[in-house]
Order: sequence, then C-alpha cells, then structure tokens
Amino acid sequence: MLRQAVILCGGLGTRLGGLTAHTPKPLLPVNGTPFLDILIQEIVRYGFREVLLLAGRYGEQIRAQYQDRAMFGARVRVMIEPEPLGTGGALRFALDALDSEFLLANGDSWIDADLTQFSRAWKEKQAGHPEALAQILLHSIENPERFGAVETRDSQVVAFQEKGSYLGGGPQLINAGVYVFRREAIVEASPGKAISLEREILPALVAHGHVLCASASENHYFVDIGVPDSYRSAQIDLPKARKKPAIFFDRDGTLNRDVGHTHRVEDLHWMPDAREAVAYANAKGFYAFVATNQAGVAKGFYPESAIVQFHDAMQASLFEIGGHIDAFEWCPHHPDGVIAEYRKQCERRKPGNAMLADLMTAWPVDLSRSIMVGDAESDMHAASAAGIKGVRYSGGSLLALLKREFEEVGGT
Repeated sequence: MLRQAVILCGGLGTRLGGLTAHTPKPLLPVNGTPFLDILIQEIVRYGFREVLLLAGRYGEQIRAQYQDRAMFGARVRVMIEPEPLGTGGALRFALDALDSEFLLANGDSWIDADLTQFSRAWKEKQAGHPEALAQILLHSIENPERFGAVETRDSQVVAFQEKGSYLGGGPQLINAGVYVFRREAIVEASPGKAISLEREILPALVAHGHVLCASASENHYFVDIGVPDSYRSAQIDLPKARKKPAIFFDRDGTLNRDVGHTHRVEDLHWMPDAREAVAYANAKGFYAFVATNQAGVAKGFYPESAIVQFHDAMQASLFEIGGHIDAFEWCPHHPDGVIAEYRKQCERRKPGNAMLADLMTAWPVDLSRSIMVGDAESDMHAASAAGIKGVRYSGGSLLALLKREFEEVGGT
C-alpha cells in the first residue's frame, strides 16, 4: 500500500480575487477550518503515514503552520519552490523527496472517494499494464466545461479535451485531481524549468499509453474551491458531505485475538470476519475508528511505538481486502503502572469516554447512527457515557453482528 501523499499547494488562486491576495489558496477557511487541514485529514485516514506539501507563493505561511507536524497519525513536511515552477516543475523540484510510488492530490479540490479502493485499483491494473506510470481518479459531472473532459478506453486514458470545449451531450468524466504516480514519470522533466503537469507531463504520458484511470461513483461529493461560487457553496456543502455515522471498535478481543497485552505484529490474528466487518463499514459510508486501552505501556511491557507498528500492520492487512481504519485512539495509562509518566487514572481509559469524545471532536460524526462495538463491559460504559449505543461482541462472526446492527441504525 502507498505510504506517501503529496499535495500541490502552489496555485496562485487568481480567480478568487482578494481572498488569495495575501493567503495561499489551500489555507482558505471552509466553515472555520483551513481547507488544507480537511484535505490532509481526508487523505491520511486511508493509512498514509507521510504528507509532503509542495508550496509556492506565500509558502512560508504553509511552512509555519505545517512543517514537521504530526497530523492524524502522519508526519507532514513542506517544500517551497524557489520560483514559480508550475505543477510539474514543483514535482521535479521535489524529486529526491518522492517515494517510488506516491499519491498526488491538488490542494484546492477534494472528492469523497475511497482512496484504499483507488490504490488497490492501481495495484491490480498495473499487473496487466506494467508500462503504466500514473493513474488518474475520474469523476462524472453534468457540465465539464470548467475542467475539460477526459477520454478513456478500457482502463486507460487516451485523450484530454480542452477546458471550454464542451458541446453538450450529457455527463462526462473529468480529472478529479487525485493521482497515483511512479517517481520515474517525473524524472524526465527538466529541473528548474516551469512545466505543467496537466498540459505537458500528463499528455505526453498518455500519448505513450502510460496512464491508467479509475472512476469514482457518481454520487461522490466533489468540490474545487478555485472559483468564488464553488468556494461559497463549499462552506455549507462540504461539512454536510463529511458528516457520517461511525463504528467505534474496541481492539483486543473484538477485532483481533487478545493474547494478553497484545502488541507484537506476529500476534495479529483477526477475530472471525473482523476484517470483513471493517470493510463493510467502510463500504456503507461509516467511519471506522478504534479505541483501545493499552495499559501494557504503563506496565512496562512495550513502548507506544509498538502500538503504532501493530496498527500499521492492521492497516496493511485490511488493505488486502479493501478496508481501512480511519483513526486509532489508545490510552497507555494505568493507575498501577510501573512507568511513572504513564502511572495515572485517565479519563481516556475505558470505561471513561474521553477517547470516544476526542474522536467525536476531531471528526464530523453523526452520533444519532453511531455505535460502539466491544467485548467488555467497559466498552459498553464508555459508549453510554459518550451518548451512543453499545453493542456487545461475544464471539462468532463480527460481520454478521455488524450487519444486524446496520439494519437497526439504517446503514443498509
């Protein structure tokens, strides 16, 4: 699975007039939150561990706000182009910092598409097209005039239509501003030269049959904040699109077998149909969160880094079947701990509800249809204190349990 996400943040935003006179476009607020914060969160929830921001004009504002931050489980870095280099030139400038394969996203647009499925499509299609160097996420809209349509054949991009050339005829596919790239696709670009990804690099790759495509569902929300009307509508529509119910999963004994202070990757053994249950929640449009007590840290059995490694292994295993966990929360504290910094009574430790409350604060959760699934009474107490339904897991198929609950909460 891909580990690095690169976000293009260097656009001038001239169509937004005074809004971007002194502010980089990705930092414009949407309902009070910088658009770039939203974009990073929406990307990182699919398991990306590194985010690289490629900035241009007013890049120091982006660096001051994001450089070396840990956000939603990922590390953020910022690179500022020395002069305007265009979208392709910015990638060439950052060449040495790019993974061999990486996700690329525009910093002024977002589509509510499953990036795990997009990444899996790349792996699967690439097997039949080893010459492929890139994949574009496409989205169907009624009028593609502002974006330009994309022509495809089978699973490949064959041509781009110019913006403003739409002659009608119903919905067409547009570039949704999300890609997978192999690093070698950028190598041939001349360093230090201004070059457009959209107008120069991609058409050249398409001409040689090197660009694959995958399509998002028509009902997926898409926004480009680059023009005033879209930016205004995003203030209301984007928060609505992001608000979803959630499944809060306990971890040990619910998702994976509890072998006693489980922390070693080799001890990751899933409970029956647990991976499938997570993927099912993803497919139904629910957030999938994990909230887990990890007192083994306080008791000196393992460091917090072991928890991170275990969760990375869970994400990699879920990726195999098209699933993902959107966010992990854990409490390393225990009142009887032997490690002084972790020896305390903590409200984040279940049956306290602070882990759930933190997730509810960080994410736009529809509480009315959210549930907590766990195998212990402490999970049920935490759910009750957080104001959501608790569902006790007592073994057997976790998927079957979840499907029964979805029927009750309207998730089917």
